[in-house]
Amino acid sequence: MRIARFSIDGNVAFGAVEGDGPDGLVLDIIKGIPYAEFELSGTKVPLSKVRLLPPVLPNKVVAIGRNYAEHAAELGNEVPDVPIVFFKPTTSVIGSGDAIEYPSFSNELHHEAELAVVIGRMCREVPRERVKDVIFGYTCANDVTARDAQKREKQWARAKGFDTSCPLGPWVETDLDPSDLTIQATVNGEQRQLGRTSDMIRSIEDLVVHITEAMTLLPGDVILTGTPAGVGPLHVGDEVAVTIEGIGTLTNKVIKRG
Repeated sequence: MRIARFSIDGNVAFGAVEGDGPDGLVLDIIKGIPYAEFELSGTKVPLSKVRLLPPVLPNKVVAIGRNYAEHAAELGNEVPDVPIVFFKPTTSVIGSGDAIEYPSFSNELHHEAELAVVIGRMCREVPRERVKDVIFGYTCANDVTARDAQKREKQWARAKGFDTSCPLGPWVETDLDPSDLTIQATVNGEQRQLGRTSDMIRSIEDLVVHITEAMTLLPGDVILTGTPAGVGPLHVGDEVAVTIEGIGTLTNKVIKRG
């Protein structure tokens, strides 16, 4: 099931996405919240009549660096012995169709297409065999990065945590095997990144186990699983799209911050 979060007439709701093709999609409004048992209301609105919002409002976004060997190599880095974990604040999260604001402290903004894992229940110290039980679903993500600031400042808080640096969407797919999906990024229609989730150094199970050894994850929290090779520059006016097989396409335009 595809679960979207949207606004219509000033109200925010969740809905199940039904139909095929951009002109045939409708939202069946959900009674309640999708992390618990819910019912479909039967009240349907065309997707074209609503504004898609970030599919979740995470308490935290936990991101993983250098989880694809070719991406680590393209930036001159070694594959780390243990997962590199960092955070993106909730103020960085935007939805499909929202604008990425080019940060004033950077002259080298990069796209990073990623598979995002959405957590469905509160969990801590999750054993490997229970990982699937705590996952709500999957969505597309773009770990937008101020590459020059990342190199200059050595740690990644500003480079990867600035406002609008975490596009998520367009919705959450709850019924998906994430082990071998095509993931790609285009800029102005030109392909930049193309990889498969099977190329991850550490699997989703590995990452959930590693993260929850240290912290509690809450419903709606998001894990970014790393990016394949091909990261590259974004400029004001560019349209960047992240497409993941079985999920859909997350599209954002880059604008001048002001």
